[in-house]
Amino acid sequence: MDFATSDMGVPPLERSRERGRTPLGASADQGFKIVVVGGFGVGKTTLVRSVSEIRPLNTEETMTQAGEAIDDIAQVRGKSATTVAFDFGRITLDARNVLYLFGAPGQERFWFLWDRLFTGTLGAVVLVDTRRIDDSWYAIDRLEHHGTPFIVACNDFGSPVRAGADVREALDLDPHVPLVDCDARSRESGKQVLITLVQHVKNRYADPSARAGLPRQEFV
Repeated sequence: MDFATSDMGVPPLERSRERGRTPLGASADQGFKIVVVGGFGVGKTTLVRSVSEIRPLNTEETMTQAGEAIDDIAQVRGKSATTVAFDFGRITLDARNVLYLFGAPGQERFWFLWDRLFTGTLGAVVLVDTRRIDDSWYAIDRLEHHGTPFIVACNDFGSPVRAGADVREALDLDPHVPLVDCDARSRESGKQVLITLVQHVKNRYADPSARAGLPRQEFV
């Protein structure tokens, strides 16, 4: 019989450091939920993984031939695993405020989970692959239905860059919705996406005419 080594005698802070994880500061008392959503294979898991300060929780499973008849993998031939529930990560904004990141599954058969993930969400990032821009429509539709503030981030897959005006028109985005480019593999790029979202949400809450219907939140 195998036994796991016990670390009960080690203080929690030291245990976290030994495992390569960043402990949550004792002064942090406000958590804000962010959802990263988009089509199948657009890089949601990669984005959460790149920006999270802790080892992210993910529910990736190996893709099999049985799934080829269900999921459209024509544009993601190199993809070998897929999220079947959600990804989870965390990033500290300051001593008091923390973002909790949830990456939503992209396949249509898991879309029923989205409405639950959107509950209590401060804001969302819609990650877009401009080669498959139609895959983003459902995410935008559900976020608008819930009245959730969101931004759109075009992930870099090495394809020719489409002009922002073209993407905005193709997605029929409202003028107030920020549109940015990003590389989901880059921590700095991912952080800029989150900074853009947080600033957008703060601006929405600061505007009395846009505040109606937004979930109650408090920024310090």
